[in-house]
Amino acid sequence: MNTLKISENFTKAPGPRTIEQGRYSGEQFRLELLKPSYERAKSAGQKLIVDLDDSYGYVTAFLEEAFGGLQRDFPDDDLLSVIEIISEDQPGRRDRIIAYIKNAKKS
Repeated sequence: MNTLKISENFTKAPGPRTIEQGRYSGEQFRLELLKPSYERAKSAGQKLIVDLDDSYGYVTAFLEEAFGGLQRDFPDDDLLSVIEIISEDQPGRRDRIIAYIKNAKKS
């Protein structure tokens, strides 16, 4: 099992949606960490735990770009069979991310 803790592996202060909009964006996180971690876990037949706790917070655009964007990168994949979202700080955050993934899969 692989774990990707955003506050430790990326930043405690996640930023905007795109790289052009500023540092530590959802796009940067997806391209540099989330996508490669997802690909490794999927090819190894393992789960990828994404831990959102211990950050200063997330804007909607960051989360949608990271997780909705990953679904758009892999439109035929069932991301939720590989990725498990953990957010004990704000449990509703997990449900929002699942909604972003499902909405991206529909489009």
